[in-house]
Amino acid sequence: MTLANGPSARFSTAHQGFEKTKSNVASRTMSNELSKLINMLPEGERRDIFQAEMDNFFMLFNRYLSDRATNATLDWEKIKSPAPDQIIPYAKLAKTTPEKESQLLSKLAVLKLNGGLGTTMGCVGPKSAIDVRDGLTFLDLTVRQIEYLNTSNKVKVPLILMNSFNTDEETNRIVQKYLSHEVTILTFNQSKYPRIYKDSLLPCVKHADEDVSKGHWYPPGHGDVFESLENSGLLDKLLEEGKEWLFISNVDNLGATVDTTILAHMQDSGAEFIMEVTDKTKADIKGGTLIDYDGHVRLLELAQVPGEHVDDFKSIKKFKIFNTNNLWVSVKAIKRILNERELQLDVIVNPKTLPSGEKVIQLETAVGAAIKHFRGAHGINVPRSRFLPVKSTSDLFLVTSDLYHLDHGQLVMSPKRLFGTIPIVKLGDHFKKVSDYQARFRGRPRILELDHLTVTGDVYFGTDVTLKGTVIVVANHGNRIDLPAHSLLEDKVVTGNLRILDH
Repeated sequence: MTLANGPSARFSTAHQGFEKTKSNVASRTMSNELSKLINMLPEGERRDIFQAEMDNFFMLFNRYLSDRATNATLDWEKIKSPAPDQIIPYAKLAKTTPEKESQLLSKLAVLKLNGGLGTTMGCVGPKSAIDVRDGLTFLDLTVRQIEYLNTSNKVKVPLILMNSFNTDEETNRIVQKYLSHEVTILTFNQSKYPRIYKDSLLPCVKHADEDVSKGHWYPPGHGDVFESLENSGLLDKLLEEGKEWLFISNVDNLGATVDTTILAHMQDSGAEFIMEVTDKTKADIKGGTLIDYDGHVRLLELAQVPGEHVDDFKSIKKFKIFNTNNLWVSVKAIKRILNERELQLDVIVNPKTLPSGEKVIQLETAVGAAIKHFRGAHGINVPRSRFLPVKSTSDLFLVTSDLYHLDHGQLVMSPKRLFGTIPIVKLGDHFKKVSDYQARFRGRPRILELDHLTVTGDVYFGTDVTLKGTVIVVANHGNRIDLPAHSLLEDKVVTGNLRILDH
């Protein structure tokens, strides 16, 4: 047993004091470096915006230093399952009337997080420009949805795109083709933060106008949405136009459409923040979840979980739901929280390696973590159909199949599907890029009765191939498998070198 004033306690106190001193030095040094960057720009609006971004980055950096010095983590013993009033089943929400729907929609704006590139799927440019269904891109489908919403309800819901410096130029070029549509499209850029060297904690950036191609700047995650919305002037514009609510979602989530039932509940409940969650499956074990922490609802991400409790976090029994990142937020509440400088999102440390081999880190935040700052915030457990992301070609396989049909830009699951669950699809490295995927599927797959599909190796699918039950197709190294047009595979394993399949 160690006494409170023994050597261990003295060492702990001394260590904390040492870390605090290190943090103070690092903070002062960073402040000086950021001031140099700001002073490189001439006086004017551009410098004002850049200074606002660097101020926000400096606050994020100081939170990172504080967390590191105190080894700040959530107390696992305080983490509890959400109370019944913290997560409400969608089925219990009251339906609304057409008259009320129009009144609610007149005060709504839709914001899509559009900062990502399509590099993981082998594409160049904004991910939102990838063809996902019948020659239509994510943006095409989104515009169709909003246009139909506006014309059928006689309202003017604007579509707002939060771009990054990676996607802004190309996105603004693309949106020109929608000028004749019944949709007002507004864009703004999320912040541009400097990566910092892992060892020295100094910014990699040497000049405020340094080209982004060097990799020293980065977009700091979607938690930056509120501050960037304010810096752009759009937050005040929305307030001036009488907008009361924002519906925020990822541009690649094809299930994230405007739902007036949720919107009406938001008005009736007075909640300032609603997060859509849905039931977790084995494919979602890494997704953030809502918890009760000291009587308050909070978002818990995998990165915040102590190593010894990771398996608990991934357990479907213990944490049954996960965050879809479909969020409904009060515009007035955003303004209040920013004015009072209350926004303190959990810091996510993302390690990177520069082309030079130097180790750097980028500090990020997640927008869902803001739930702890809003009054009356809670989750709504929505149907799985509201979470339909396309993160890989395995997801693309699902949304291009006969499992879905298009209805005014919205993907709707076929009523012929006997079960509401989505098949588990795992396509191998030969299908990783969109161009490779498109070359290997010569037509829309028929999968209404499919449960599980695994494909690896050099495999090609002909037109009108039907897959049912569990299907596994494996072409070993040096082999090739061609599945002819009109093939039917039901609960079948196909291996080897096969150019013609009996059916």
